[in-house]
Amino acid sequence: MPTPPRQPQDLMQLLTRAERLAARRLRSVLDGDGCSLEAWRVLSLLSDGEGHPMTAVAEAAFLPPATLTKLVDQLVDQNLVYRRVDPLDRRRILAHLTPRGETYRRRIGREVRAGMPVLGEADDELLRGLLERLVGTLEQAEQETAI
Repeated sequence: MPTPPRQPQDLMQLLTRAERLAARRLRSVLDGDGCSLEAWRVLSLLSDGEGHPMTAVAEAAFLPPATLTKLVDQLVDQNLVYRRVDPLDRRRILAHLTPRGETYRRRIGREVRAGMPVLGEADDELLRGLLERLVGTLEQAEQETAI
């Protein structure tokens, strides 16, 4: 008997399940350090050493702007993040990691790598490539629909 064709909802089911399982696993590692998944996303984005506008940080952390502001306020209070006016556009605020924030992120990053199961280098690269293609395809379709 032939296998019925896969439906889009099958892919959504798999993606959602994988995201939830990975997030649950990541939270279990982060909880030991008192770091939320959202804070981890912010710290990871800022680890490139460049300042990022708050809108980009909100997008990367999947948070609405007001919630992100509260989170960044907490990270500032913990001396992990600081904010500065963008020298190129004084209307924007850029978020940066403090040296303490970078040390904290590196330490937690080691724990995350040790605590997360690995597919294997080839499978990890394949999955990453496929997901990046899927995201790109969906973003392009979204842009075409908006036109």
